[in-house]
Amino acid sequence: MSKAKSLGFSPDRLVRIDRFLQEKYIATGRLPCAQFLLERKGETVHQSLLGQQDPERGVSLAEDTVFRIYSMTKPVTSVALMQLVEEGAVALDDPVARHIPEWANLGVFQAGAGPYMTTTPARPMQVVDLLRHTSGLTYGFQNRTNIDAAYRKQNLDAIFGDLDLEGMIQALAKLPLEFSPGEAWNYSVSTDVVGYLVQKLTGRPLADALKERIFDPLEMVDTGFSVREDQRSRFAACYEALPGGGKRLQDDPTTSPFLGAPKLVSGGGGLVSTAADYMRFARMLLNGGELDGARILAPKTIRLMASNHLPGGADLTQVSRSLFSESTNAGIGFGLGFAVVFDPPKTLIPCSEGEFYWGGMASTAFWVDPVEEVTAVFMTQLIPSSTYAIRRELRTLTYAALMESNAR
Repeated sequence: MSKAKSLGFSPDRLVRIDRFLQEKYIATGRLPCAQFLLERKGETVHQSLLGQQDPERGVSLAEDTVFRIYSMTKPVTSVALMQLVEEGAVALDDPVARHIPEWANLGVFQAGAGPYMTTTPARPMQVVDLLRHTSGLTYGFQNRTNIDAAYRKQNLDAIFGDLDLEGMIQALAKLPLEFSPGEAWNYSVSTDVVGYLVQKLTGRPLADALKERIFDPLEMVDTGFSVREDQRSRFAACYEALPGGGKRLQDDPTTSPFLGAPKLVSGGGGLVSTAADYMRFARMLLNGGELDGARILAPKTIRLMASNHLPGGADLTQVSRSLFSESTNAGIGFGLGFAVVFDPPKTLIPCSEGEFYWGGMASTAFWVDPVEEVTAVFMTQLIPSSTYAIRRELRTLTYAALMESNAR
């Protein structure tokens, strides 16, 4: 607690976080577990460790519990591509078709369904469109359009489906886009395509490329695309919220498909990790691309990634066509791999200009606040992430405990 005070936080107010999580989410059974790790200037301020990683077997949550992080994979894959940008292997304004020739003639959906869809010409998709989700691609689970339905019919975005990464790329070549690239924002398989580019440009399987370029240098020892044998006792159960309240077991950790190698190595949602591992990744981002002597990216590249790249400087409420994403707030833009706060008052929550963040389908989340030098990682396992407003609540509770601000 004395460490927290020296880092500018009120110990008494930090206690509120545990009490809030316990009373609202753990004691009521809304969440199976809650791990919240908070740092300032690279030092631990607070850690909440509540509930059970496997309630079915009475296994308590531990500091090294392994979680499915789903879309928190996206910032990691995006960082890997930006490494290749720094190396000159690819440029943000490259046409995607330069690297995926089969996509040279992608058109925008006009009418029809199934195999009988007509298209109109599209602006050539650029690499930056993939990173900022303005590509015109989608997710089948959006359940919004005929294109979404076509994705679902082919099980296009299923990690444990029939397609591998190459097969996904080939299948996407035969489907229209939702809109002309750069015209709007839509949460999508774009980052899976980014993962494909990383794999193709490095000449290494995506899992190996991320391990060699990011996980090993950052000593992220528990992060990967499957749960190793030595991690199985630490793997959390995942639950699904029921429409009428309550939850059901969605993925049993003893029989989970994550125990084996996935068919689709998904750069958009396939990783498992721990709070400690992901905090090392977040700390690297806060430090301008470096951690403990391991240089992952240059500071200027991090600043570029954490800037709003939405067309016309818009926020997500103005250009998003998604029925679902991991962010819905006004005042929020999108950078190269994560959401970015550019107008804090519009968000109606305590935050800083330039703060960036993202989350995963099982309600996990992280944020990096360069102004306050704060990094935070939240882990639990409840699908979907839209069930509760816990991310907003954690930000509010965290900044309510911050007594010494760097903001002016």
